[in-house]
Amino acid sequence: MRKLLLFLAAVSLLTACGNREGELKKRAAELCGFIPDHELLEQSRDYMTEDFYAVLDTMFNLPNHEALDHEWLYYFVTGNGGTIADFEVVGVEQTDPTHAVATISVRQKWEDGSFDESSDIEEHRLYMEKVGGVWLMSDFDEHKADCIRHIAINREEQAVRQAISDYLVNEIGSQYARGDRCIPTLMMIREDSLRVWGDFWVFWYNVAGDTLKTVSGGNHSGLLTLKKEGGRYLVTSFEQTVDGAGNDASARRIFGDRYDIYSNMHSNEAVREAVRREQLQEYVKRHNLSVRYYQDYGWPAVEL
Repeated sequence: MRKLLLFLAAVSLLTACGNREGELKKRAAELCGFIPDHELLEQSRDYMTEDFYAVLDTMFNLPNHEALDHEWLYYFVTGNGGTIADFEVVGVEQTDPTHAVATISVRQKWEDGSFDESSDIEEHRLYMEKVGGVWLMSDFDEHKADCIRHIAINREEQAVRQAISDYLVNEIGSQYARGDRCIPTLMMIREDSLRVWGDFWVFWYNVAGDTLKTVSGGNHSGLLTLKKEGGRYLVTSFEQTVDGAGNDASARRIFGDRYDIYSNMHSNEAVREAVRREQLQEYVKRHNLSVRYYQDYGWPAVEL
């Protein structure tokens, strides 16, 4: 009788473990639908731990150009090839009462449902945490730590850019006829510790209805030196290219082996206007301005 009871207990335990694993696999399959891929779905908030969603939300709202530099952050699963991820939960290991790791097999398929035979089957790891009795996604392929590092780097970069912008507005912008707002255009060519080489433009604008109308401005290229003080960056010196006959010689001296990059950038109006437009878009969004265009005197308005 005792052996029978032990056998029944063992069967009951195995059944419970099997049911628990089945429930975890079902939940993992549900969570797969909210793995970030090209976009972070708003409803993902209900399927992720609070801290994981906060990290991803911050990452996905970094300046747009970051997607080009760090594609893996935006394309977690499919890459940028136009396919759709097809998920299969291979298994789930519960590491403790509130944590589990699901192994996921991913194949790429086209919109018509056929599989992309040129793509390999990939294996990914989806991390789960039980919060308030509900299993939520807490990480994916350990990207959370990568994202946190990237956000920290981005914040440092933005702090440097803000210091440069402040310097150009306060020190260079004061040399021009004032308007409502002074908005520089920054085109970085090289960064080395606390030195930044770039092609910088300073513009004053008046806000006229939905348009930023250019009042004044000009070019100031060269080498900026910064220091970090009390958690903030400050520009300590600015070696500019000279005007007139000595311009090219000074540019060659300042930019050195990056002179060709500078020269090509400086002389390419299409590139300059594209960067100017992008940075004006960011400025308008950041300051909640009801502005849709910018316009230089004598030129058609450009839509933002």
